[in-house]
Amino acid sequence: MLAGLGRPGRAAPSGGITVTDILGRSVTVAGPVERVILGEGRQIAFVAALDREAPFRRVVGWRDDLIKSDPATFDAYRARFPDIASLPRFGTVSTGGFDVERAIALAPDLVVFNVEARGSIDESRVVDKLASVGIPCVFIDFRDRPFEHTEPSMRILGRLFGREDVAEAMIAFRRAEIARVTERLAAHPDLVRPLVEIDRIPGTTDDCCLSFGAENFGRVVEIAGGRNLGSALIPGTFGILNPEAIVAADPAVVIATGGNWQAIAPGGGWVGLGPGADLAEARRRLAALMRRPAFVETSAVRTGRVHAIWHQFYNTPYQFVAVQVIARWLHPELFADLDPDATFRTLHERFLPVAYRPGYWVDLVERAP
Repeated sequence: MLAGLGRPGRAAPSGGITVTDILGRSVTVAGPVERVILGEGRQIAFVAALDREAPFRRVVGWRDDLIKSDPATFDAYRARFPDIASLPRFGTVSTGGFDVERAIALAPDLVVFNVEARGSIDESRVVDKLASVGIPCVFIDFRDRPFEHTEPSMRILGRLFGREDVAEAMIAFRRAEIARVTERLAAHPDLVRPLVEIDRIPGTTDDCCLSFGAENFGRVVEIAGGRNLGSALIPGTFGILNPEAIVAADPAVVIATGGNWQAIAPGGGWVGLGPGADLAEARRRLAALMRRPAFVETSAVRTGRVHAIWHQFYNTPYQFVAVQVIARWLHPELFADLDPDATFRTLHERFLPVAYRPGYWVDLVERAP
């Protein structure tokens, strides 16, 4: 990790605030920001905690990914804050959908980008163009290396928004909830760790089988007490597993990631998960996906150890909830008293402006209440 990464910024001589972002860039803003463009709409997952009573009061524009990739969450926020429907929207930098001139016209104090956009941003010189008119940019990361970068990213935004107290409180909550899993696992070093295959966004395409390497959900599995199949076979965070490799490995557990991708893959067989999701329909779709050749004869399917979880855990500070959910799936007896549903509800009650609605995970075999 870069030196100083995520530590509270120092006051600039002009009275501004300087932070070191996730790419190691020193960035100075004039003071606690009042006008922000979110280079990814899903960044509202944390920004909403910083300004809980009015989570969009500083947001003057945002990318359209929340609306497309997580419409149920967008609808939950729009129901309480209807004005967000008229917020200026941007597309991705990689497709040329980030209009720099429009961004400049909105006069933001800051633009917040995710690190995975860096290549496209460097190629199009978006940061340089914004800097030329005095608009700084910071890079954060909840997705590429979340267990290294989530806390620093939260501290960066907390500092720039002048809400360090909220950031630190949420970081402490996140750490404590992860520790409920890791400390118990550490006390049982001889525990058998089952082999897990993460089936990434199945049903959005006809391809099989998208998965995760050693990072993101792959790391969640390891922290939760499992062995991620993709860690040894996929060199990066994201990749594809050969169906024959899944059959040969015969995973003990399969976990699909799901969401509402009607805007991206209309009519697809994806598992619909998220706030208020129809879990009976999600279970039906999960069962259909497990009839694919790569999975139908696996131990996981034969024993019913198949589950699905909200894909968007992969790109928010809420990954700790996924750690608890998966720990219960992998070691149900050890974590029988762990209630990730209560954990997620508490997160909403303490930090977020919208009410919690279950629907974020489902089992292939319906469990008794």
